Amino acid sequence: MIRDIPEEPIPTTPLQQAAEDTWVAGWLAGPTRIRYDALPPQVGDAAPDVELPDTSGQPRRLSEFWREGPVLLIFLRHFGCSCLAERWGTLQGDLEDFAAAGATVVAVCQAEPERALAVATRRDYPFPVLCDPERRAYADFGLLEGLPSQVLHDFPWQPNDMASAERLFLQTRRGTERAVVDSPWQLPGEFVIRPNGVIGLAHRYQYCEDFPPRGVLLGAIAAAAS
Repeated sequence: MIRDIPEEPIPTTPLQQAAEDTWVAGWLAGPTRIRYDALPPQVGDAAPDVELPDTSGQPRRLSEFWREGPVLLIFLRHFGCSCLAERWGTLQGDLEDFAAAGATVVAVCQAEPERALAVATRRDYPFPVLCDPERRAYADFGLLEGLPSQVLHDFPWQPNDMASAERLFLQTRRGTERAVVDSPWQLPGEFVIRPNGVIGLAHRYQYCEDFPPRGVLLGAIAAAAS
């Protein structure tokens, strides 16, 4: 059954407010990490075996998940992003096929465990969610921040434009599932990791809705499983 992101009001907790403050600071300043300082890990390279807490706060290494078979590792946009809502809608129809192909799906988010647990529970995410509020794993896997044209497209963003932030995002979305939080610019990515820890597919989004085709993911999973 395909489940939409729920629309009931959500409380503005201190953690939620802090995450909104992070979004606002990022919005006003603009993207900063838009170029590679070094070549990112590529297909055929060992995947960074980072350790991140899950939604219970338990530290987990990525290698725990690829030990038994291929992993589809999905780095998420911030939880209030409409593009993430759209991606979740398409993923729900594909998860059974990914599992049948032998893949374990694991997600990485920008929230800390308490907030990530609340979101994953409300949205009924059926896969492990690991927490990376400092976005170190995002950087380790070569995921950059997007320019306004990659995230907002033709919206005329300007630095320090608090009026637009309030009008378009904060006033209308605060206290809802679409509330803006964390980094407004961080681009997502999806990786297929082989059971030996080697990257079999690296899809780094070039814009916010740059979802990888289902067939490409299934092909990479099948190749990794064999």
